[in-house]
Amino acid sequence: MTTMTEASVREFKMPDVGEGLTEAEILKWYVQPGDTVTDGQVVCEVETAKAAVELPIPYDGVVRELHFPEGTTVDVGTPIIAVAVAVAGGAAPEAPAAQPQTEPAQPGEEAKPPARQPVLVGYGVATSSTKRRPRKGPEVTVPAPAQAVQTELNGHGGAVADKSRPLAKPPVRKLAKDLGVDLTAIIPSGPDGVITREDVHAAAAPAAAQPTAPAPAAPATAPVAPAPAASYDTGRETRIPVKGVRKATAQAMIGSAFTAPHVTEFVTVDVTRTMKLVEELKQDKDMQGLRVNPLLLIAKALLVAIKRNPDVNASWDEANQEIVLKHYVNLGIAAATPRGLIVPNIKDAHDKTLPQLAEALGELVATAREGKTSPAAMQGGTVTITNVGVFGVDTGTPILNPCESAILAVGAIKLQPWVHKGKVKPRQVTTLALSFDHRLVDGELGSKVLADVAAILEQPKRLITWA
Repeated sequence: MTTMTEASVREFKMPDVGEGLTEAEILKWYVQPGDTVTDGQVVCEVETAKAAVELPIPYDGVVRELHFPEGTTVDVGTPIIAVAVAVAGGAAPEAPAAQPQTEPAQPGEEAKPPARQPVLVGYGVATSSTKRRPRKGPEVTVPAPAQAVQTELNGHGGAVADKSRPLAKPPVRKLAKDLGVDLTAIIPSGPDGVITREDVHAAAAPAAAQPTAPAPAAPATAPVAPAPAASYDTGRETRIPVKGVRKATAQAMIGSAFTAPHVTEFVTVDVTRTMKLVEELKQDKDMQGLRVNPLLLIAKALLVAIKRNPDVNASWDEANQEIVLKHYVNLGIAAATPRGLIVPNIKDAHDKTLPQLAEALGELVATAREGKTSPAAMQGGTVTITNVGVFGVDTGTPILNPCESAILAVGAIKLQPWVHKGKVKPRQVTTLALSFDHRLVDGELGSKVLADVAAILEQPKRLITWA
């Protein structure tokens, strides 16, 4: 009669942390093999096409293995960490002294897989056809002439590795190609026999500069090594892999630019009274501790203009050939972050009072700067504001976010000569640019929206009468 084991290894798979995402990059591991974890504990941080997200483990146990190093992009649904969990009625699993390995193959014999214990009824026992990632071999120091032997050790636990296909990351392969270096002639120094950038540079240097032997392979219980740097130099160029937020933004902008027929209109407006109102609101007791700046009043002006011209708040449903009018406004605010441009949005911004809008805007900006914006915060936007003026730019022709009908660009606010009450005076002036989807918004409607925003910023008291 087969007995039940006291612990069972569970594989935690890369989840879909955002609607429709297919992959995520592992940015950082917070645990290592042998660590004890509890239900809800964050074990790693990943970057999706939308944001950086922390992943909690859904059960208690002991970490057995991290399947991928930091910097690896993993498909959704792929196991990323193995955890030994206690079986009902059994003792809690103990932290392993070392990760289980296959026994080394003797000359003339095939490598033997480790003995496998029975598991819970209904799950069965894995068959020999189950594919496993190659495990690290015992720590060895390999002399330079014995490269073929090292290749066999790196494939320990399975078939001997193919020497014609050395282990190297795509950026390293590209570097070797640019430098004219044959990867098969390089002795790898990285973990698991991976060729590093340093190995390639050493091979490209004069023979005297090449190492005579690789560094010892890491022990099986060593933490997972980080991946190569995101960018790399080829001598005359620096190449930066496109992934994560930047990759998603590029794809979205291409799709938008070549799908929606863009039209952009411009207006230059005197915002001197708006700037005075900003200073007054900073002293208002109801606004104390809140983020009060010109962007707040510009956002409120756009919301009022949308209320007066609701047809601008729509999207184009290509599949059903329908125009979808939105009875809510999720106001997007474009934010530049170290990971690229993101556009989180303020949900139901149309229902918020000025203090509530200021609070939401402050939280949105702070979260974006910390790199903690969630995928949910970037979904469902209807209209967007991009403030290019913070970079000293007068204006621009912004590209629509997918599934949105309009985006407002705000230029720099500058002191300029302006005709005011019949006289030329120095006034605070800015230029606004409104891009819109011409399938949904014709010239008349787009002009009305832009003119309303400008009128409110020129005479902000209209916020009271028009809101």
